[in-house]
Amino acid sequence: MKLTLNGEPFELDEGATLQDIIRTLELQGKRYAIEVNEDIIPRSEHPDYALHPGDTVEVVQAIGGG
Repeated sequence: MKLTLNGEPFELDEGATLQDIIRTLELQGKRYAIEVNEDIIPRSEHPDYALHPGDTVEVVQAIGGG
């Protein structure tokens, strides 16, 4: 299925969830937020949140510094 991830075309298998994007981007254990079609999706919903063709997904990762 085709969708947009951070402004770029991206393909995932049919039936993919936000958890699949998290794995692909290697975000496990990191601080991040995900928005799908301009709605912020709570982390508790990521494992079961089904993606659909044409969705627009934005992933923002928190980066600390000093």
